[in-house]
Amino acid sequence: MSALPWLKPERVAKLEAALHDRILVIDGAMGTMIQRHGLQEADYRGERFAGGYDVLFAAEGHAHGAGCGCESHDQRGNNDLLTLTRPDIIRDIHRQYLEAGADLVETNTFNSTSISLADYRLQHLVRELNREGARLARIECDAIEARDPAKPRFVIGVLGPTSRTASLSPDVNRPGFRATSFDELAEAYCEAAHGLIEGGADILMVETIFDTLNAKAALFAIDDVFESIGARLPVMISGTITDASGRTLSGQTAEAFWYSLRHAQPLAIGLNCALGAKDLRQHIDVLAQVADTYVSCHPNAGLPNAFGGYDETPEDMAGVLREFAASGLLNLVGGCCGSSPDHIAAIAAAVAGLPPRAIPQLEQAA
Repeated sequence: MSALPWLKPERVAKLEAALHDRILVIDGAMGTMIQRHGLQEADYRGERFAGGYDVLFAAEGHAHGAGCGCESHDQRGNNDLLTLTRPDIIRDIHRQYLEAGADLVETNTFNSTSISLADYRLQHLVRELNREGARLARIECDAIEARDPAKPRFVIGVLGPTSRTASLSPDVNRPGFRATSFDELAEAYCEAAHGLIEGGADILMVETIFDTLNAKAALFAIDDVFESIGARLPVMISGTITDASGRTLSGQTAEAFWYSLRHAQPLAIGLNCALGAKDLRQHIDVLAQVADTYVSCHPNAGLPNAFGGYDETPEDMAGVLREFAASGLLNLVGGCCGSSPDHIAAIAAAVAGLPPRAIPQLEQAA
């Protein structure tokens, strides 16, 4: 990353001070909490998207009206759209995690790239969704921090992996085919990152990385955005070990993943999603040994059951992650799929008072 000045030097100083003093707590799953509301198609659409399309947007020369021919498209499951149609729900989820003890909350922008939003034909919303997603999280963080200024709360602007992979073919019969390209990914991430910064994010996090080439495109785009605004934010990177092989989908071990992305000089490197804490233990151990930066971990609440739910209790999850912390492996910890404010409260209590991992002084390569 470029040696530009910090966009928010005071916030970065508070973040660094907090990381030096203790293990920081990241929030838990957004989707898990949204599912509790039992939302239907109309809830996702709201008034603006009631017809299945955006009444505030039309192609040049087109005016919406009765029989205009615009094709309605289902929006149920488009959780990021709730940032615009049900901001009350998203703000309440952020608030619950903050009150449970989270130091950092992630924006509701996991799928807010043009590539992922194409599934809902809402690609034009990228910048708005990211900006508003960061703004909602900013409002709640500022409100909670105002109650206790000694404990700052930070907004993590989330850049998800997109629904495509740059390294692998989705067609087994055409191994050389790619559904996206580095340039297409970089363009998508650039637009999203601009929105997150405009909305007030303190940190940008490239997360749930299953393909390192996707992550490289995201980091390239972030660097371009920083250059364009003349300042930077801290960047976090979080990968996903997809199964018992101990590798990402694109075939890298945790150690190889780190060395492939070390050049970006991230604030933190870590792992999230796909597996529960127990199954991530050995891989976090590897990162803790080789990474000369902070290490994060926000695993699922165990593995999904036959119904797609997660059975690991807050106490179980917190007990496993406390062992991580007691072994000196963690600087940041939280939850991913299946976790809730109860999980985050238990994790926060479990790691309270335990010292953060010391960043190793590693020999520099010649």
